[in-house]
Amino acid sequence: MEKSKILYAEDDKTIAFLLQDGLEPYYEIEHYGDGKSAFEAFSCKNFDICLLDIMMPEMNGFDLAEKIRQQNSEIPIIFISAKALKEDRIKGLKIGADDYLVKPFSIEELILKIEVFLKRSKKTQPSSPKYKVAKYDFDPQNYTLQNSGSLITLTQRESELLLYFIRHKNTVLKRQDILKAIWGDDDYFMGRSLDVFISRLRKVFADEENISIENLHGIGFRFSEK
Repeated sequence: MEKSKILYAEDDKTIAFLLQDGLEPYYEIEHYGDGKSAFEAFSCKNFDICLLDIMMPEMNGFDLAEKIRQQNSEIPIIFISAKALKEDRIKGLKIGADDYLVKPFSIEELILKIEVFLKRSKKTQPSSPKYKVAKYDFDPQNYTLQNSGSLITLTQRESELLLYFIRHKNTVLKRQDILKAIWGDDDYFMGRSLDVFISRLRKVFADEENISIENLHGIGFRFSEK
């Protein structure tokens, strides 16, 4: 069976060696020591997932992720960084990352996260139905919202959250239930992540009068479609 291919950007040679040693039995990894060379590789090769450090020469991980997202809005991006501040994590998610792992972490934890995204990717996901959302046809397998005049491509997390909302339309949803269903946990950081992705979905539907994502203080949210 062909191994999934990982783009790995990390300037610390010791950390890179240890991570590659732990992942290479399971995946094909291409490592780059700076953001510029990583992006050049991404532009001409096919990858299944990106693991990005933040503090790198030539181009930092945030800028690299933005450039990757401009070319491909679907590929999963996981930041792996020593920058543990809440502001850095939120910035990474707003750029379009799907997850953020703070160093030090175990190889087992990273593998679990990688597998979650690979299993959810369209490459391994069985055919799924499409849904009508306002004027759009929503394809959760390909992360797209489409009508006759436009095509919006969502990130994987945005698509998962929207699908969850659609399946529980016009229902009060507890915050912890959403977090456990999509992130698998309901800790503080995951809660902040949820807020970021809801904000991004609200922007997508900003011009749709019949769609609302209501914040129910102390409870959760309600996705409504009139």
